[in-house]
Amino acid sequence: MNVVLSCFILGNLIAATASSFTLLTVARIITALVSGITISITITFATHIAPVPKRAWIVAWVFSGFSIASVFGVPVGTWLSGLFGWRLIFLLIAVLAGIILILFDFSLPGSLHQQPVNHFTEQFKILTDHRIQLGILIPIFNLGGVYVVYTYATPILTDHFGYSLTFVTVFLLLYGVASLLSNQYSGNLAAHNGLQRSLKFYLLQLGALLATSFFFNVPGAVLGAILIMGFTIYLAGSTLQLFYMSIAETDYPQSLVLASSFNPIFSNVGIAVGSACGGLIVDHLGMSALGFGGAVLTAGGLLTTWYLTKRFKPK
Repeated sequence: MNVVLSCFILGNLIAATASSFTLLTVARIITALVSGITISITITFATHIAPVPKRAWIVAWVFSGFSIASVFGVPVGTWLSGLFGWRLIFLLIAVLAGIILILFDFSLPGSLHQQPVNHFTEQFKILTDHRIQLGILIPIFNLGGVYVVYTYATPILTDHFGYSLTFVTVFLLLYGVASLLSNQYSGNLAAHNGLQRSLKFYLLQLGALLATSFFFNVPGAVLGAILIMGFTIYLAGSTLQLFYMSIAETDYPQSLVLASSFNPIFSNVGIAVGSACGGLIVDHLGMSALGFGGAVLTAGGLLTTWYLTKRFKPK
């Protein structure tokens, strides 16, 4: 963890002092690469340290960090960069990461090790597990369905409904709050048969997506539907994370760290799939059809989750 955070700090220091766009790009690539590793290690430590009844709660807070960064970090960073310049933001991030590095060094146990392997490819054996194959489809379908519409939220609100950018900024802030609540409530779901309970929320998400197409010319309906999507988008996150980790701990101990990265990785795959599908739909059918396209993906997640509950019930 120390090495990863040190690379993250270095990347931000390079960005803060970059003398060219190329150097700034390299710095951002460095921080992006180690950020994913940091998330995986953090989740691994969190589930290792926390007692079993608290695991869902702590995982929910780890994932909530993304929403908190979006809701508060981005606007605060934008405000500070306007006052003091963008270089200060990277320097501030490096300082905060340095403080976290010191705290980690004092507080995290050094006894956590996953089972050694003869070759690094042995870690990927977990991907041959049918439960894992089904499980990683859920965030792809779930986030993909929402991002078919969310990718075009701004043009829908500005070009179609004629709202100002100020209104859109405030509305997207509300969406961020909804996604934060989604992460928080995901811990509650995970602690009480999360996969089964998430089915009703996928139905709610499905209804919200269909509403954006059926009521595409009704501003209130579309605004409400997008906020519902924000609340449902991360509800299965903690449940799925514990699902992956429980399988790794029981059957694939050599893949513990890899399993901790599944939810972030395949959530991003879902975002990419949803955005790509949204682009194809807009090009060929128009923005009014986005909800129908998203509903197809969400229906896939609903069916996959239902089937998975018949095959495996997380502890």
